[in-house]
Amino acid sequence: MSTFTVHILAADKVLYEGDCESLVIPTPWGQYGVLAHHCKAICAIVAGRLTYRAPGGKPQYAAVSDGLAKIGDNDVLILVDTAERPEEIDINKVRLAADASREAMLQKRSMREYRQAQATLARAISRMDVHKKYTE
Repeated sequence: MSTFTVHILAADKVLYEGDCESLVIPTPWGQYGVLAHHCKAICAIVAGRLTYRAPGGKPQYAAVSDGLAKIGDNDVLILVDTAERPEEIDINKVRLAADASREAMLQKRSMREYRQAQATLARAISRMDVHKKYTE
């Protein structure tokens, strides 16, 4: 299978850099798949599960937060605020964050605070999902 170069960069670390056979990115419109020789594109990334496969390897998963992807010339750049492998996720902290976000949404403060709590809850849910599915 043909490969392309991928750079998955979080604000605090490099999650993966190297050759890749396939990549699936969470976007506002659903999962967006990328293979070698994909057309040029730029897309938004939302909190969710990112999947990539190195040549000859098994699919690797990560919980990512909001960011963007730049695709072109057989090279993909993923820039996200956070990216965590399933084994890096502290499920107890995630549950606390989800509960705090739900409580903040119920407080009915400003629309800005509500949207921020919504985004935090979405990130927590995606982290729980990745942890649960891929650490068992």
